[in-house]
Amino acid sequence: MSDPHRPGDSSPPDAPGAGPRTPERRKGAPKLDDATLLAGLTPAQQATIHTMENFHWHLKFVRRPIFKVPVPVLFNRAGDRYVVVNEDGTIDENPALVLRD
Repeated sequence: MSDPHRPGDSSPPDAPGAGPRTPERRKGAPKLDDATLLAGLTPAQQATIHTMENFHWHLKFVRRPIFKVPVPVLFNRAGDRYVVVNEDGTIDENPALVLRD
């Protein structure tokens, strides 16, 4: 067995300067179908999402923080505005959600 602290051994993969970074994992992620996105949401959230889709909003993704309720994020038709649907089905038009480009 080799000693990980011997000179000449490679650095652990998470060490600074250990090599090129891997590309962002979300860019190539496959699109999830609606059933997968809706799984685990409350009936109130699902009803609100269905109603919003009638007004040309679409469910883009669901954040699923550990030990918290899922946070569905819907975008308008133009894609320039988003809202989140709270656990009780209400719409938060000014969420404290930070999105990346």
